[in-house]
Amino acid sequence: MKAITGSLRQPKYLYLLIPSVLLLIWIFIYYNLQNITDFIIYDVFSMQKENHLTSAVWFFLFEVPKVMLLLTLIVFFVGIIRTFFSPERTRKILEGKPLFAGNVLAGLLGIVTPFCSCSAIPLFLGFVEAGIPLGVTFSFLIAAPMINEVAVVLLFGLFGWKTALLYTSTGLLIAISAGWLIGKLKAEKYIESWVLEMKSGNTEYHEEKIPFHTRIEKGFTAVKEIVGKVWIYIILGIAVGAGVHGYVPENFMASLMGKSAWWSVPLSIIIGVPLYSNAAGIIPIVQALLEKGASLGTSLAFMMSVIGLSLPEMIILKKVLKLPMIIIFVSVVAIGIMIVGYIFNWVY
Repeated sequence: MKAITGSLRQPKYLYLLIPSVLLLIWIFIYYNLQNITDFIIYDVFSMQKENHLTSAVWFFLFEVPKVMLLLTLIVFFVGIIRTFFSPERTRKILEGKPLFAGNVLAGLLGIVTPFCSCSAIPLFLGFVEAGIPLGVTFSFLIAAPMINEVAVVLLFGLFGWKTALLYTSTGLLIAISAGWLIGKLKAEKYIESWVLEMKSGNTEYHEEKIPFHTRIEKGFTAVKEIVGKVWIYIILGIAVGAGVHGYVPENFMASLMGKSAWWSVPLSIIIGVPLYSNAAGIIPIVQALLEKGASLGTSLAFMMSVIGLSLPEMIILKKVLKLPMIIIFVSVVAIGIMIVGYIFNWVY
């Protein structure tokens, strides 16, 4: 990666030449991936068709490179987009916006900005210090981890653009609605007093001009950092998904997470909240569950609860929020996820 980014400091035509060549290689591999997998499974390994082990191995060998290719491409472009949204600029954009408009804008910014649950406290403190309303802040904190580029890319690659679009739109709706409701509840009294004392009104911001070649370098850096962190979750998630795909009976998952089990949506949320994973690890498992008869609404509710209501994030936020605020936050988001789960089960 250093060799690539270092070469980008050479003549200007290399700024586009290297990404263009890599894109052509990406396209060739991606659109021949099924043939490559078939060749490895049936010609190199000589595995038998219609076999549980063959099915599981084929799923694993096909999905791992497919997901990694999709993730690498999108993370590169999102890495470039993120150079336009520093934490300071994000706060500046949200300052002074009316409540509902602020919730909408915060949710949209949460999708494209480079923040996760690990950034919860510094982001929360920065937003409070800038005087951004509590409800707007929560819209951002919900959208940022739940609707990230990893989730969208994996959903697009595994389920198609319709499911990815539905997930993004419903996740955004939850972030906006939950933030708006929290804002209407006037729950500032449940913020730790030392946090409120930080309001200073000193939010001076200076625009930084970033040259084009630096933005390209940031794209490669994003690939190195993000893919470098999540690849193990992708492999583990797909490995679990491959096991489910190859060996779990369809009737079992249909009875546990199917439409007929009305209690499956709230149960999936209760199970998902204490789990800790990210989109890279959980979405391949969801894919395998769907193939075995789990309903779409129940599966998405499970995924959203794992990604958007992770226990580590609650523990982190406990440093700045009192327990009643944590309960309000979890309850409002969980109800939103539950409604989405039932709607998806009803529509599909």
